[in-house]
Amino acid sequence: MQHALAVIQQTYRALRPALFSLPAETAHRVVHRGLRTVQHTPIEDALRDRLRVGDGRLAVDAFGQSFDNPVGVAAGFDKNAELPSVLGALGFGHVEIGGVTARAQPGNPRPRMFRLAADRAIINRMGLNNEGADAVGERLRASRDPGIPVGVNVALSEAVDPAAAPEDYRYTYERVADVADYLAVNVSCPNSEGMRDLQNRESLEAILGELVDAGASPLLVKLSPDLPDPAVEDALAVVEEFDLDGVIATNTTTERPSGLESPNRAEKGGLSGAPIEGRATEMVRFVAERTDVPVVGVGGVADAAGAYAKIRAGASLVQLYTGLVYEGPTLARDINEGLLGLLDRDGFDSVEDAVGADL
Repeated sequence: MQHALAVIQQTYRALRPALFSLPAETAHRVVHRGLRTVQHTPIEDALRDRLRVGDGRLAVDAFGQSFDNPVGVAAGFDKNAELPSVLGALGFGHVEIGGVTARAQPGNPRPRMFRLAADRAIINRMGLNNEGADAVGERLRASRDPGIPVGVNVALSEAVDPAAAPEDYRYTYERVADVADYLAVNVSCPNSEGMRDLQNRESLEAILGELVDAGASPLLVKLSPDLPDPAVEDALAVVEEFDLDGVIATNTTTERPSGLESPNRAEKGGLSGAPIEGRATEMVRFVAERTDVPVVGVGGVADAAGAYAKIRAGASLVQLYTGLVYEGPTLARDINEGLLGLLDRDGFDSVEDAVGADL
């Protein structure tokens, strides 16, 4: 087993320079195509045997769903629901697909994704490119059960007036309602015109009220790390008002922390990865201190220590994307194995026992 893991790690390290020589979005497509090629093949089965960590101490129950482990893939990696099964084979406990919009849309002009390798970060201004709710819903219905929860991140279609946002979100929800294990309402993408304006209380109430009326459940909302504290508190008041099932903290940031070294730091778009880890963990803490619903921690997770910090700050689950780019396909297993060691060190019987330990 250890030899097989070492081979997988060494193979990725050997391929990474070639991948990093390509434009970031091109490299993503190459990886995406490779994963799609091995999905539902004996190679996927072999990956599952080697990369999934079967230990009950990692199990988490949250918003009515059971997760074998707390480590998931964040929205943006698998926009069109093409890879849930193989991502589960890599050891992830859930996948959030999307963002999905009511209408298919191409996103922003290229180039629109940039590595900040010196900072272990990515800036993207993709613009919610996806095939649309009808196509994604049909694909999920036609797909094999991946064996892990699959959430659907829903977002506002381009060129839709904010006043029509509730109906736009509802259309998307109704196309995926029967195949989504949970629904994540994205009102915080920094790369789609007007999206983050939907985080004000009035807009949130209109959108979430429409989805609750449509029967959406479990229903979560994804917030921006750039919101000032009073705005986060307003959003959490809406979470309580509509009895939502969870909060995802956080999306990417338009801020640029001091100390970024890569020349790509000047690119516009949402920053993800190591530079936002601390801010994201603090927002997890801020949210967890003010709500009783499960929190999903996202931002800068790339190792067990980072995942554990978010769990102790109040996250029931964590998600990652950028870390996978830099660390490779064994990352979920590495984090889960590391979490078991950290639980043992601190005397916790399970991940659930460690949630919020630092609050």
